[in-house]
Amino acid sequence: MLKAEDLRKAYDAPGGPLEVLAGVSLCLARGDALAITGPSGSGKSTLLYVLGSLDPPSSGTVRLDDVDPYALPERELAAFRNRHVGYVFQDHCLLPQCTVLENVLVPTLVARERKDYAARARDLLTEVGLADRLEHRPSELSGGEKQRVALARALVLEPSLLLCDEPTGNLDPRAADAVGSMLMELHRRQGTILLVVTHSVELAARLPERRQLHEGRLQPA
Repeated sequence: MLKAEDLRKAYDAPGGPLEVLAGVSLCLARGDALAITGPSGSGKSTLLYVLGSLDPPSSGTVRLDDVDPYALPERELAAFRNRHVGYVFQDHCLLPQCTVLENVLVPTLVARERKDYAARARDLLTEVGLADRLEHRPSELSGGEKQRVALARALVLEPSLLLCDEPTGNLDPRAADAVGSMLMELHRRQGTILLVVTHSVELAARLPERRQLHEGRLQPA
């Protein structure tokens, strides 16, 4: 379960503190899927980073799987984030020197558990239609294919929480539709908590729950 209570985030600015999050609370269980929309600069990505234990809130609490990640020592926080949170960014963030399979296996390099991750990575790449691209480099893939690799990488450790920051933002309509379909199908099969921030009306409509971030607070979409 992901539970956030009264999250606030402010940054120093020349005119005084700039409040980006102004009291965000939410609760999501395994299998839930939420889309968060809102204009650029409304704090969507900031909220995602706070929930994903990348950036601590100014105040408020986050608990994932009954753990407060920000209460952990730095090394334990990094290990917790690696194991429990998967990320998909607008830019796929693939390593250009690595093959598709190697890119998907990157999160497993520091995993504490010893499993046959290569087999799982191959299975995920098959699920996203890239079984014949395992040895290709990112430069040999289309934008949609790169984002499908990023999806597989985000799920290889079977995280509790999958966070997607504008996952179709750089894709043409056809590729965006394909990635959106695969995202929802993988979510259904994996049973993760899914949280997507997006400007795309089409992508947001795929998720069963939708909220809008406005003036630092979540509101009905």
